[in-house]
Amino acid sequence: MNAVRLFHKALWKTCKPQKRLDSPILLHTANIQKGPWKRIDIAESLTSPNVNHRSIHNSTLGKQVSSFFKNISFQSFRENPYVKLARLDKPIGTWLLYLPCTWSISLAAEPGHIPDLGLLSLFGVGAVLLRGAGCTINDMWDSRLDKLVERSKTRPLASGQLTRRQALVFVGAQLLGGLPILLSLNTYSQILGASSLCLVTLYPLAKRVTFWPQLVLGLTFNWGALLGWAAVKGSLGAPALCLYSAGVAWTLIYDTIYAHQDKLDDKKVGIRSTALYFGEKTNSWLLFFSGVHITSLLATGYLVGQTAPYYASVIVASFHLWRQIVGTNYNVPEECAKTFRSNRNYGLIIFMGICVGNLFRKETDSVNNISK
Repeated sequence: MNAVRLFHKALWKTCKPQKRLDSPILLHTANIQKGPWKRIDIAESLTSPNVNHRSIHNSTLGKQVSSFFKNISFQSFRENPYVKLARLDKPIGTWLLYLPCTWSISLAAEPGHIPDLGLLSLFGVGAVLLRGAGCTINDMWDSRLDKLVERSKTRPLASGQLTRRQALVFVGAQLLGGLPILLSLNTYSQILGASSLCLVTLYPLAKRVTFWPQLVLGLTFNWGALLGWAAVKGSLGAPALCLYSAGVAWTLIYDTIYAHQDKLDDKKVGIRSTALYFGEKTNSWLLFFSGVHITSLLATGYLVGQTAPYYASVIVASFHLWRQIVGTNYNVPEECAKTFRSNRNYGLIIFMGICVGNLFRKETDSVNNISK
């Protein structure tokens, strides 16, 4: 009998902390039932018959829901290992992958029209998924090396938060998510888009065998310049190839600056980069690539019959690029990171110039007809 009483006393204490039992408008009574088991029933009744029981429940539920959403913060989102693995907490990479797509889609638009907003949206979602997949593949290759580099040692695979198997499943999920987007394009674009996966897997390997991994990254990150044009036109042309070369040169500039952040650690662990190869001559090399980049943009504009607003944007962007190169101290990682992030604004300047310039284009433009 004492054991039964102790059991039910413990049961009552377990229930008591719950908010429902603490409610001042509810009365709880314990009745001892006769019989061999000596069961104790706990009954609940309202102290006031005028109180709406449904409103009490809804009020309590509302507080619980409110408390739940208060606990969800942007900080907790950023700390999720899958978010870190896909670099969703660092969107600059997605911007740099997406912007060449916007350039080509806008350049391929009909004269006097804005670019296809639906296509821009599709490529935006695709950029998020493909960049996430690329970062995951990169971390799977580099997990051992990342442990030796100060900036990357806390990444999910390097720190042990996630396993390689989990990362592999995550890659598959991201690629599967991008498949409907690819299948919504024309057949030519589907083949062209699928072929980019070869470059995505080669970039991590390039860091081990050549001082030019930034070139491989440029070929990969600017594939959208080809794909965006093909998605609109159904094939490639000279303007798309010129735009692609402009994008590759641009990537060589911003990713060399980015690589200067880790050059000391990279040298110790054997990772190669243009930052190490160029060394003290970085400015000269980057100014050369700037020349290639700007020349390619001008050639692209000529081939599609672009107008004054486009060329004005190229001039403004040229000044922006020059400031990046000569105004950055490559021995200060924080400056390199800030300059690298500023390239989102650079890409948006070009995009806006293309859109506005296209509104002034005429369908009877002879150069434009030839490019078609």
